Amino acid sequence: MGLFDTHAHYDDERFDDCRNTIIEGLRLKNDVNPLGVSLVVNSASGYSSSEKAILLSEQYDFIYATVGVHPHEASDVGDELEDKIKELISHPKAVAIGEIGLDYHYEDSAPREVQKDIFRRQMQLAYELNKNVVVHDREAHGDCMEIVKEYKDKVIGVFHSFSGSFEMAQELMRYGWYVSFSGTVTFKNASNILRSVLAVSDDRLLIETDSPYLAPVPYRGKTNNSAYVYETAKKIAEIRGKSVEYIAELTMNNGKRFFNID
Repeated sequence: MGLFDTHAHYDDERFDDCRNTIIEGLRLKNDVNPLGVSLVVNSASGYSSSEKAILLSEQYDFIYATVGVHPHEASDVGDELEDKIKELISHPKAVAIGEIGLDYHYEDSAPREVQKDIFRRQMQLAYELNKNVVVHDREAHGDCMEIVKEYKDKVIGVFHSFSGSFEMAQELMRYGWYVSFSGTVTFKNASNILRSVLAVSDDRLLIETDSPYLAPVPYRGKTNNSAYVYETAKKIAEIRGKSVEYIAELTMNNGKRFFNID
């Protein structure tokens, strides 16, 4: 069994010169990834990104797509949001609404109240359509959790590239949510994240790369790709006292369940 990279961005322009070559090599087993990659979810950040993610899913049988509006693009959304997402999510390989959420890191991104409004509108849409969500949370833990609580009995989701506390992860477990870890678990300053890995139950654990971002050690500084998800699986296996093969099978089954992939 290979690995499941549950969050990547192959529509990103950094892959324009190498996209097909990288994707076509992902399922190979090699020194970089002895297990290979069996599944990838390409996560969208806006309407154009969603359309590109869907096109990639049509081109490759092992790639699926999410559709949604990232908080960075919240200011560009109008009344068409609901109709547009409904149209995009109707594609048979569109498996969740995302990535949606809040990002307070950049001062010049969308105003916080606008971000929260777009986040809530997409959560409401997920509830109405019975779809899971992929949440982006950067330096906005409190406000993200406030909105999650509003929908805790209505919507199930995953916090991707989790950066919250042990206690926050525990709270997400109580809500039946999933938590996904990226290459940040291999970083030297990741002690808080490493502790959070232990708060997540076996049946709610996912792994990802967030390619082309957050390349793990020993590939820091390089453009990330799904093959490097092996380093995340290996680190999580070490933290949890399991084999990397166990983590691979566990996160594969969890990912397929969350995204409703046969």
